[in-house]
Amino acid sequence: MKIEIYDQSYNVNADQNDDYLKELASYVDGKMREVAHATRMVDSVKVAVLAALNIADELFAVRERQQEIDGPLRKRVEKCVALVEKALEHSN
Repeated sequence: MKIEIYDQSYNVNADQNDDYLKELASYVDGKMREVAHATRMVDSVKVAVLAALNIADELFAVRERQQEIDGPLRKRVEKCVALVEKALEHSN
């Protein structure tokens, strides 16, 4: 499949469907254009690296939020399981 990112064409093979791959390419293209506009940088390699840093920052922020949610949620689920197990023991 052929995708375009920052005015460059790439032929890629992927297991995901074409629409998903196009969406990813569009996202990366958008990030690169944001960086280029904000920094007025024309070197595509530097733009790509800064865009990658922005995307990595987004990923790390989402991971951190997920961990903040998972910790308390996991504890609540474990308490619920323990209560159900205790109730089942007493009903037998």
